[in-house]
Formats: sequence, structure tokens, C-alpha cells
Amino acid sequence: FIDYWMEGGLMRDIYTHKLTTPEHWNMLMIPGGYAVEDLDYDLVVGDREVTPSFDPHCSNGDVTDGCKPKAVISAEKLRDYTEGPAETTKIANVLMNDQRMGKYVIAQEAWDCIWEELIVRGKGVKTVYDRPGLTEHDYNFSAEMLGGMIRELDRLIAKYSGNKWNSNTDANRIVELIVEHRALIQVEFNEVNSGLRKLTDRDFLGPKERRRRLKLKEKDNKLGTQQTKRKDSSKYFRKLEREANAQKKRKRRDMRKLRKESKMEGDAMP
Repeated sequence: FIDYWMEGGLMRDIYTHKLTTPEHWNMLMIPGGYAVEDLDYDLVVGDREVTPSFDPHCSNGDVTDGCKPKAVISAEKLRDYTEGPAETTKIANVLMNDQRMGKYVIAQEAWDCIWEELIVRGKGVKTVYDRPGLTEHDYNFSAEMLGGMIRELDRLIAKYSGNKWNSNTDANRIVELIVEHRALIQVEFNEVNSGLRKLTDRDFLGPKERRRRLKLKEKDNKLGTQQTKRKDSSKYFRKLEREANAQKKRKRRDMRKLRKESKMEGDAMP
């Protein structure tokens, strides 16, 4: 919903990013209300001309000062032990400059202390760092899903670095953050494609990758069934081998016994 906030609540189709109608927008805003195919832009909107419409919540006072960002904050940087204090300062400055909140903001010299107590010492609410046994890096995405992420990030980078937005501070910040994030996703994408990063059925695979894995399992199960139907003679031959070895041992034992008896008879002769 970056476009939504940057464009003041302008109604767009979340799949194609085209301008859409209030009817279609209201359908999109019902979580789980419709199947994806029922929300298809061509099906609901078609080729009719769409007049730009804005979410009423942005103009009727539900959102104070309208649906435009006061600042762009990175949750990842806020949790980062190097960049976290600076990100905290950005939040504090927004609150300080608000007529309603400014008088309640604590002194600036305490901001870093608050960040350290909450993030470093973990005295605040639970974050992903507090999750037992797993970290956010323990989850993998398939190349299918990573490719989709990269395409969407490329779209946002191209849009908000264009002439219309290049003098907008929030747009510049968005591009800065997305470029960093895209580089990380590209590394992960390359690792998945090269096999360096191994995927499991518990990862975020996407429909195409899941179908591919299901077909491989079905093929393996079919092959396994065919092999099971074949007569397994391995036990029979292992039994023969054991019997042959036992027979050899008996012969060697009998020969040693015979040689010993022959020697004893020779020693007993005058």
C-alpha cells in the first residue's frame, strides 16, 4: 500500500496498480471476501474509463490531515544496533513537530536511552528477535516468489525515482530503502537458483513451486511402487552367501582337526 499513502488514498487495483472504481476498491478491501479470480480487473472494471477516486476515509476526517505520510520509517533500521538511534530520532522529530503531541515528548537527550532499553535490552514489547528457536533468516522463499518481489520493487523504484517524485523527501526515502532491500532479495534469489540455499516443504514456495514438488513426489512414489512390485531376491542370495561361508569354516575346522589327529598318531608310533 505504498502507492495508497503516497498518492493520498487514490484507489488502485492492488494487483495491476491501475486506477479502479469504488465498487472494485470496496471488494478488494474485504479480507478473504472474494476469490482472487473474482477480483480480476478485467472482470470487474473491464475497459471502461475510470475517473480517479479517493478513499473517503482520507477526506472525511477519519485520518487526521489526510492519507499522506508524515515520515517514512524503516522497522529494520529501527531494530539495527547501528542505525536504530537515528531512526528513533526520525520518529521523535515527527512527534515533536505535532501540535498535539509535541508537549508530551521527552527531552532529546533521553531518546537514545529509550531506544537502547527497548531494542538492545529488550524491555519493550516482543519483536521477531524474541521468537524462540527461529530467526527471520530461517525462512526461505522460492525463486518464484522472490522474482515477484523483485519485479514489484523494480516498479516502485522506477515510479518514485521519476521526475514527478524526485523532489519529494518521502519518495527519496522510499527509493533509498527499497534499493537496499532489493539488493538483499537479489542475493537470496541467486542463492536459491544456484542451489546454495536449499528449500524445504515448510518454506514459502508459491503455487508453481508447490505443483512442481508435488509432481516430483508423485513420480517418486510411482517409481517406488514399481520397484516394490519387483521380486526382491537379495535376502535369498545373502542367505546362500552365509551358508557358503559357514560351510567353508566347517571345512577349515575339520581340516585342522584332521591334521591334529594325524600328528598325534605319528607322535604315538614307536
